[in-house]
Amino acid sequence: MKLMITGGGGFVGARLARALLARGELTGRRIERMVLTDIAPPPADLLADPRVEARTGPLLSQTEALKTEAFDGIFHLASAVSGECEADFQLGLTSNLDSTRAVLDALRARTEAGGTPTRLVFSSSIAVFGPDPAVAFPKVVADDTLPTPQTSYGTQKLICEHLIADYTRKGYIDGRAARLMTVTVRPGRPNGAASSFFSGIIREPLAGVEAICPVSPDVSHPMSSPAHTVDGLIAVYEATREAFCGRTALNLPALNIRVADMLDALEEVAGSAVRARVKFERDERIANIVANWPTGASGARAERLGLKPHKTFAEIIRQYIDDCRALPNADQTLKGLN
Repeated sequence: MKLMITGGGGFVGARLARALLARGELTGRRIERMVLTDIAPPPADLLADPRVEARTGPLLSQTEALKTEAFDGIFHLASAVSGECEADFQLGLTSNLDSTRAVLDALRARTEAGGTPTRLVFSSSIAVFGPDPAVAFPKVVADDTLPTPQTSYGTQKLICEHLIADYTRKGYIDGRAARLMTVTVRPGRPNGAASSFFSGIIREPLAGVEAICPVSPDVSHPMSSPAHTVDGLIAVYEATREAFCGRTALNLPALNIRVADMLDALEEVAGSAVRARVKFERDERIANIVANWPTGASGARAERLGLKPHKTFAEIIRQYIDDCRALPNADQTLKGLN
């Protein structure tokens, strides 16, 4: 089979690509070709795999090929992130909404020309939920909670969810949207996401660097590890239409946890000196964005697919440490443990 991962050079996209290549198959079919699209090339280990082809540049410039080039499946992860979309409204519209519409229309054109509808998994976000004065906002949002996003990023993701559901209803694609929880701990440098600090307050102290937390320790949020997120995307792809249950988006499993509890787990795993490297310094811009996000989430439909959240945040931290130890720069990423 031939797959495409948009955003395949990013953290989640590259990790998904590695997981699929290691499996060697999807839905019982051998993976023979994988196209990774992104604005930058994917990591070198992926480029070294003969099954991988990289296509760099804006996604909008690459969608025309989808009208005639057959793909069995697409994981559509490419996206501008939350903080970027608030700072640059047009960027969010172009990167998130226009690009997704272009992908869908290209797949529609191919189907209308007689091709088999492509299976597409879209990475939506927990940011589709938010507090609206007209609608009660539960502490824990469920699959059937009414989405009322309070950020441009969340709005764009919700629009894409509905587009994918409608293109699926019309038979143009076999689409499934999965709402990702905040993925932590992400390696590397902080990105433009408002949620970036959730990784930073763990990653930086473990590397021996001071980290600033811009929100209150009482802030609660749904989290997932990178490995669980990738497992969720694959399970959503492999689910039958009946098992996925409808066309609306589902929530991937979440560990609902406060910042204070995250730091307690950091101390449990790495010690008090590492925890002490986290300082609280409120950033009104980030705090206001986060205040409009859910404090918790549930994922009943995902659980019916066999997916479960982590039991503790310490598990997520230990997974990150194990991942770092497998890399050549472990002495730097885990310098704070020495």
